[in-house]
Amino acid sequence: MNKEHTYREDELVLLLKQRDAQAFGYLYDHYAASLNGIICSFVTDEQYALDALQECFVKIWNQVQAYDASKGRLFTWLAAVARNTAIDMLRSRNWKNTQQHRELSGAAHTIPATSGWNMDTIGLRGAVKNLREEYRQVIELAYFEGMSHSDIAAETGMPVGTVKTRLRAALIELRKFIK
Repeated sequence: MNKEHTYREDELVLLLKQRDAQAFGYLYDHYAASLNGIICSFVTDEQYALDALQECFVKIWNQVQAYDASKGRLFTWLAAVARNTAIDMLRSRNWKNTQQHRELSGAAHTIPATSGWNMDTIGLRGAVKNLREEYRQVIELAYFEGMSHSDIAAETGMPVGTVKTRLRAALIELRKFIK
């Protein structure tokens, strides 16, 4: 009968810092479920949560030298890495774009056919073409390219406040064309 080796916390940390693959396997086997639970409290999509868990363990492997036992227990540090990884994923541009596309594709199926809106002939792009150039630019970047206010500011060289002001003004103008 093959008995699994168990580690005291200080032994496990020492072996992890020495890049011991067996200790890392033990860490994964004993902590993955808990860390996944932490990640899932932030990232609700199961596939993205699994990606975040994998990224979390990569960070643990690469940053284990930063763990300091005098500042807290190993699990507390692992939980912080998992939490930060989940938050980083939620803040990433790729995640935001994926969620926006998912929301839009789901929303398209919820609009009743009798609502009076013909999505094919609404002409939103045509309405945007009628806007002044500075409004058209920010609308296209924000809504057609999926860029955030700060991304638009970086792309165009405008201050973030100017981007927000132009977006608001552009939306007010668009309402006039759509009504």
